[in-house]
Amino acid sequence: MQEKISNERKIKCAVLNILMYLSSGIICLTLLGIIGYILYRGLPHVTPEFLTSKPSLIRETIGILPNILNTLYIILITLLIVLPLGVGAAIYLNEYAQNKKIVGIIEFATETLSGIPSIIYGLVGMLIFVQFFSLGTSLLAGSLTLVIMTLPTVIRTTQESLKTVPMGYREGSFALGAGKWYMIRTVVLPAAIDGIVTGCILSVGRIVGESAALLFTAGMANEILGIADAFRIGNAGSSLTVALYMYAKERGEFEIAFAIAAILLILTFIINMSAKFAAKRLNKKGVKQ
Repeated sequence: MQEKISNERKIKCAVLNILMYLSSGIICLTLLGIIGYILYRGLPHVTPEFLTSKPSLIRETIGILPNILNTLYIILITLLIVLPLGVGAAIYLNEYAQNKKIVGIIEFATETLSGIPSIIYGLVGMLIFVQFFSLGTSLLAGSLTLVIMTLPTVIRTTQESLKTVPMGYREGSFALGAGKWYMIRTVVLPAAIDGIVTGCILSVGRIVGESAALLFTAGMANEILGIADAFRIGNAGSSLTVALYMYAKERGEFEIAFAIAAILLILTFIINMSAKFAAKRLNKKGVKQ
């Protein structure tokens, strides 16, 4: 009987392993197929002029330099605001908050906010930042809208990462006479840096891929702006995703749309690799300390 059960279990395990590897293979092949098709259709149309000029009807040129700069400005402004807010809120909820009921309500609220469609955030951002606060259609209004969108992701990923830090780390720090904030800053945060970087990467992915909210708040201008202009009220700008939508949906120029999609993939890859490299450097620095 035991031998029969053992054989049946082995067969089930083998079937489950086959299904698992098959599913993983299908997912990987699908991902590689999508990336390969986008690069195949888009890279032949990526030229130096395409990357370093702006669109002009008079000169009959098509360039995406303003869109690249606007995307980088939006990422920078959003992360400068959302990372301190999100990480700080997660630290408070996990390390300082005493009322567990309120913590549970806040966690439920953040999970609910993360599931709201982006078009709703765009409408709310237009009503609040563009009209009520009189920021106008601008990169600043678009960035503030994306802060609200990505804040739940940063809070939840950071909070879950903080929960994985063993209590022995905290107790050992207290036993050595460290204060609470010193313990959090020198022990807990370095141990949870992987989760914080994960939240940052997820936020960047959502920022780079967002178009609906930016259509209502950031606008569709294609002027080259300096970094100081991005923080000013009323300076509108079109991101890469908005430009992709306009070329594909409104103009029907799919080759240009595929070229922009290829640039988006490369830009996202570079940012993610940079974030992982920064995380490794921070981990090494924390170990040395």
